[in-house]
Amino acid sequence: MGASDPEVAPWARGGAAGMAGAGAGAGARGGAAAGVEARARDPPPAHRAHPRHPRPAAQPSARRMDGASGGLGSGDNAPTTEALFVALGAGVTALSHPLLYVKLLIQVGHEPMPPTLGTNVLGRKVLYLPSFFTYAKYIVQVDGKIGLFRGLSPRLMSNALSTVTRGSMKKVFPPDEIEQVSNKDDMKTSLKKVVKETSYEMMMQCVSRMLAHPLHVISMRCMVQFVGREAKYSGVLSSIGKIFKEEGLLGFFVGLVPHLLGDVVFLWGCNLLAHFINAYLVDDSFSQALAVRSYTKFVMGIAVSMLTYPFLLVGDLMAVNNCGLQAGLPPYSPVFKSWIHCWKYLSVQGQLFRGSSLLFRRVSSGSCFALE
Repeated sequence: MGASDPEVAPWARGGAAGMAGAGAGAGARGGAAAGVEARARDPPPAHRAHPRHPRPAAQPSARRMDGASGGLGSGDNAPTTEALFVALGAGVTALSHPLLYVKLLIQVGHEPMPPTLGTNVLGRKVLYLPSFFTYAKYIVQVDGKIGLFRGLSPRLMSNALSTVTRGSMKKVFPPDEIEQVSNKDDMKTSLKKVVKETSYEMMMQCVSRMLAHPLHVISMRCMVQFVGREAKYSGVLSSIGKIFKEEGLLGFFVGLVPHLLGDVVFLWGCNLLAHFINAYLVDDSFSQALAVRSYTKFVMGIAVSMLTYPFLLVGDLMAVNNCGLQAGLPPYSPVFKSWIHCWKYLSVQGQLFRGSSLLFRRVSSGSCFALE
């Protein structure tokens, strides 16, 4: 369990999905414009070909169908499309919740089961902490199967609010159409478009993150109550009242800064790296250039999310720190003065990637466990 085995952060996938959504919206507008332009170029009936040589019927392109014929990106079906994205997001959130629940318990340092002795690929004896499946079985033994979904309701509301916010912002501030540029001679123009696209996406991500963060805080605190078997945060409305009464308005935004910084670093790192790789390393003469470029941003997203995982960890720990729950108090965690204090503490302990791996979790050198 160290810096050598980080996995993809959950918020990273959300950012990539948002970028794809922005691109889809731009493509739809481009399709509508192409359809109008094509109809304007059609000659009048008097100048059409001779009846004995009729012109073949034009096949509607995917862009015209999407932009002008009421496809997924059309304005008429925008509410239906938005509802579909919310429903799909809710399903993915519910299915992935046990994974993130176990990850959070590991992040706060809750290890209810002792490590087991095993061997690595070199044949050396090492101690392994329980994997996700073992940890999940333990939760089921304590709380039943429904216990795996503790804190799901506020998380569903948080994700739905984020999706609706992004959709509303696209309507109020529609993105300009961004053309795909692969010619190395036009790199300056291409880079400007990437910067413009990333800036737009960063604005949407930051606003949606700030609006949904209070529900994220409630979800985190509901889940870590498993550690001390508390019942302080039971419902969304009652949790809002408790946080406001005990911590004030700022209590809803603890841990927001590292999350925002992680989002910004991820978006710029992913987009710029993908741009330079596609422009300088992928040659247009290569037969599979288009296919390679289509996967570049996805691969860069995984790589960058590994590097930005500490922002996710620090943000989640600050959300539950010193809130009256056992998981946020000593001996599980010191009371941190700020997120920078938390970062420095984890760095000294060599735990900046704690919880990044859920399958092969080796005991770190700074752990209290030791080989007999």
